[in-house]
Amino acid sequence: MTPSYDYVIIGAGSAGCVLANRLSAEPSTNVLLIEAGGADSRLLMKMPIGFYRLFNNKSVTWAYRSQPEPHANNRVMPLWRGKVLGGTSSINGMTYTRGHPSGYDDWDTLGAHGWRYSDVLPYFRRAENSWRREDAFHGRGGPLTVSPMPDSPFVDLIFETARNADLPITDDINGLQNEGFCRIELTVHRGRRGSTSHRYLRPVRGRSNLTIATNSHVRRITIADGRAVGVEFGRMGRSERAHASREVILCAGAYNSPQLLMLSGIGPAAELLEHGITPIVDLPGVGRNLMDHVTVPSQYRVIEPITLHRDLRLDRVFLAGARWAIRGTGLAARPPFGCWQFLRTQPELERPDIQSMLNPVSSSSHIWIPWLNPGVGELFSASSTLLYPKSRGHVRLRSSDPFDPPRILNNFCSEPEDVTTLIAALRARRDFSAHEPLASIIAAELLPGLDRRSNAELDAYVRLYCSSGFHPCGTCAMGEGAHAVVDDKLKVRGVEGLRIADASIMPSIVGGNINAAVIMIAERAADLLREHRFPFAQDGHAN
Repeated sequence: MTPSYDYVIIGAGSAGCVLANRLSAEPSTNVLLIEAGGADSRLLMKMPIGFYRLFNNKSVTWAYRSQPEPHANNRVMPLWRGKVLGGTSSINGMTYTRGHPSGYDDWDTLGAHGWRYSDVLPYFRRAENSWRREDAFHGRGGPLTVSPMPDSPFVDLIFETARNADLPITDDINGLQNEGFCRIELTVHRGRRGSTSHRYLRPVRGRSNLTIATNSHVRRITIADGRAVGVEFGRMGRSERAHASREVILCAGAYNSPQLLMLSGIGPAAELLEHGITPIVDLPGVGRNLMDHVTVPSQYRVIEPITLHRDLRLDRVFLAGARWAIRGTGLAARPPFGCWQFLRTQPELERPDIQSMLNPVSSSSHIWIPWLNPGVGELFSASSTLLYPKSRGHVRLRSSDPFDPPRILNNFCSEPEDVTTLIAALRARRDFSAHEPLASIIAAELLPGLDRRSNAELDAYVRLYCSSGFHPCGTCAMGEGAHAVVDDKLKVRGVEGLRIADASIMPSIVGGNINAAVIMIAERAADLLREHRFPFAQDGHAN
C-alpha cells in the first residue's frame, strides 16, 4: 500500500525544515519530509570556521556547475547548494541579513500582493531569537538564533577608516538605517552553526506525526485529474511512492524545484516535448527568470598583523579547535569574516546597490607550519556584490532522467549596466582604501591590481573574476502574467494541491543574503497552508 500523509514536503533545506516543524505542530496532521541527502552530522557542519571545506564535498552538496558563461569568458562556475538535512543552511556562511525593505515592496509591484515588507516583517520576527532586544524589527524566542560577529582589531580599523572617509555606519542593517558599514550578524547558536535542521527540525524529530525520509531522491510529482496527489522517489535502490491527501509542497530550491516541475509535466510545453515528457500544464515561466548576486573580489597585502594569518598557524588552529570543542568559543566558533558595507555607487540612488564584505583573510589563506609550509602572509579581502542585477539566466532540463543535473546558465554580465555598477564598486573600494588609518598599512593592492585603471581594463577584470554569490532565486516566480508560476498564495498555476515555498518563488532578488528571506517565506507558507494565522508554541527549540 502507498502510505498517505496530509502534507508531503520535497526538500529538507532552509524552507522544508521550517515547514516540517510548523505543519507537524498540530498532532492530527501527518507530515512527510523527503530529503535527497543524508544527516547533517559532520563536524565541519557544526564548526563555523570550517564552512569553506564543505563546498566541494560531493557527499553534502549537489556539486552543480554552470554552463559556460558567454559574457564571463565562457567560464564554468561552481554553484554550491546543500544536499543534506538543512540544505544550504547547513553549508553556507551563516550570515543573516534580510535585504533592503524596498525589495519586498517590489514584489507587490510585480503582482505578489501581500508580500510587502510590512506584510513579511512579522514572519522575520517570528523566526528570530535575536541577540538584540525585542522591538518593531526584531523578535525574541523564535527558533533561529541571530548573534553578532565578535569585535576584532580588523573591524575596528575598518570602522575608523569609514568615519574618517565620512561614510555612514549603522548599528542595525535590518532596522531603521539600511545603508553603511555594519557588524555582520550570524545564525550561530552557542558557537555552533544554527541551520534550520538544527534549530527547527532536530527539536521536533520525535513527533509521531512527522516522518523524515533521507537519502530519498524525488523523481516526479504525481498529478491526477489536475491535482498533485503524491510523489515518486527512489531510496536505497528501491522505487517508492507517497500519497498527499492535502498538498504537496515543493521546497527544493531555485535549481531543483523547476527541474522537478518539468520532470512532472509542468513547464514550457515545447521543451518538455523535446525530452519526451508529456506536458500536463504549459507554464512557460518554469525555469526562467534565474537571478543571482554576482560578486567580484579585491585583495590587499598589509604590513600590520590585523588579519587572521597568525591564528592560522597549525598549533594555534589545534588550540582553537580544542577551545571550541570544550567551550564553544574562540576563533573556530565564528566564520572568518569582518564586516559588511551596503553602499550606493551613485548618490541619486534610493537604496544601496552594492554589498561588500571585508574579511581578515583571502581566498588563498590556509593553515601553515613555520619553515615547512609558510602561509600567504597578512592579506585581507573585500568582495563587491551586485544587489540588483539586470541579467537573467535560466534552468533547463538536461534530459528526462531525474538523476541528471539540470542545465544552469546564469548569464552573468549579459547586461552592460551590471558591469558598469561593479566597476563603480571597485573604484569605490579603491577610494575607501586611500583613507587613514587603512591607507598607511596597505603594502599592495593585489586584486584588481593598480595596473588595471581604465574602464576597459576593469571591465575585462570583472568578466574574468566574477562569480556566483550563491543566492539563486526566481525560477518559479510569484506574481501575475504569462511567466508567473505561482500566485501570491504560493499555489502553482493550473494544478491543485501543489505549492512552492523556497527561493525560486522570488519575483525579484532581495538586496542581501537570501537565507533569512527563504526562512521567512516558509514561515508565511505555514500560515497560508492553514489558511489562517495561529500561534506556534515556542517550545521544542534546541538549547
